[in-house]
Amino acid sequence: MSSYTAVIKKSEEWWIGWIEELPGVNCQGKTRDDLIENLSSALREAIEMHREEAIAAAEGDYQEQTLVL
Repeated sequence: MSSYTAVIKKSEEWWIGWIEELPGVNCQGKTRDDLIENLSSALREAIEMHREEAIAAAEGDYQEQTLVL
């Protein structure tokens, strides 16, 4: 399991946030809990999309390697 850093803040009546390690993953929510749920969903979708793009780019001839940082 990987962990990511959410940068969050209250902006007027909305909570807004970004995933620090993955540009483009940002969301908002009416509550802090809504924001965290929305960010988690967006992060899962972004990771899956990037994974599919990487596999397609490898054109069927690839190996997968888990990296631990």
